[in-house]
Amino acid sequence: MTIPTLSGVDGAAWPPVLTGDAATLAALFQQIEASQWLSAQALAARQFGQLGLVAAHHARHSGHFRRRLDAAGLTPEQIATPTGLALLPPLTRRGLQTADDLYAEQLPPLHGPADPLHTSGSTGEPVHIRRTALNQLDWLAMTMRDHDWNRRDLSGRFCAIRAYLPEPAIVPDWGPPASLLHRTGPSLGIPMTLPIAEQVRLLRQFRPTSLLLYPTNLAGILDHLQAAGGGLDGLVDVRTVGEVVSPDLRARTAAILGVAIADTYSSQELGYVALQCPDSGLYHVMAETMIVEIVDAQGQPCVPGTIGRIVATDLRNFATPLIRYDIGDYAEVAEPCPCGRGLPTLARIVGRRRNLIVRPDGTRNWPPFGMIRFREMAGVIQYQFVQHAPDRIELRMRVERALSASEEAAFRAHIQAALAFPFTIDFTYLADRIEPGSSGKFEEFISRVTTP
Repeated sequence: MTIPTLSGVDGAAWPPVLTGDAATLAALFQQIEASQWLSAQALAARQFGQLGLVAAHHARHSGHFRRRLDAAGLTPEQIATPTGLALLPPLTRRGLQTADDLYAEQLPPLHGPADPLHTSGSTGEPVHIRRTALNQLDWLAMTMRDHDWNRRDLSGRFCAIRAYLPEPAIVPDWGPPASLLHRTGPSLGIPMTLPIAEQVRLLRQFRPTSLLLYPTNLAGILDHLQAAGGGLDGLVDVRTVGEVVSPDLRARTAAILGVAIADTYSSQELGYVALQCPDSGLYHVMAETMIVEIVDAQGQPCVPGTIGRIVATDLRNFATPLIRYDIGDYAEVAEPCPCGRGLPTLARIVGRRRNLIVRPDGTRNWPPFGMIRFREMAGVIQYQFVQHAPDRIELRMRVERALSASEEAAFRAHIQAALAFPFTIDFTYLADRIEPGSSGKFEEFISRVTTP
């Protein structure tokens, strides 16, 4: 466990005596530091014991969840087992949007308050839920786990490039949770809306040791550094959130910045879902706060090496029954991690449902854009695919120069081969940078095709 350096009692600098929120956070962090080393079987037993508590609570206090159980012919006790839980039909984003009397009428003591949360809707289906003070505490504890796993020097300089910041700002610490337990260095917030060149200028001026940003923004910074020369002196840690991280981005980050990416998979509704293992690079599910199932198109569990939908159960939200919630993301199941942690393991996070290609026969598949040699064949600076029909895809791109007719034909054939289907590929040349959506997330592929 990372040792706190701040004390809540004057004069008791060492050993520090923690009080209030800091003491609660430190106690929970110590618990999850121990629980990660439990066996998979021991963790599952504790998970389903906790599921029984949250399911019984929502069966009493959420009309919507009670109707879900009744429709499936199940009781809270029955779904508190792996086989029983699998019998409950998943809750879709559309189902969450249209749910009546969804929220629990009351909370257990010390869970509140329950605050409303409106998701960004990056799947095209924004939802409204409530999360409690306990959920926020869990978020802080998992953030500390991420810091601890990656051995971050909290006394260093931290920078976050985010969507909703009005202007660049420097503050004296990293903010919670780090500042509750440690005497941290300063931090800088940079709006994603700033031009990449200005972001790089601010980074070089501030000289962060740790950087948090979206993968697409990171790619833009790498492009700028590669073109202008130089790196980011002093940087030892890069953390990505919010998008799929490609192998190419990992390789470029290592080559240009000299650091490895530590990726975080989270959602606004659920909080932390998985963190990259510090030893293997696989993703560990945060089993202390949720159950994650990876299921195929028939709803059956996926085996290691296969990709399926993520169906998540929040074990700690007593305000909103997010039980077997189909979040719209996909992941690949992995074998148990060699690090020795009992936490369930994912090989990679693949993407969202709207990021799957739809073929004319209605089947979907993940587009293997990593096989397309964008820079080599077409000098592409930035791209985005938009599927407008089952047989037609638009490639919106910024290029170093416009392609000739023969170059377009060769590039089109290359894309069709990579996608393993003769889609009609329309090229749209853009002069300006393709901006992320309002949430700050960029989507490499957007499908506008509606399927049943």
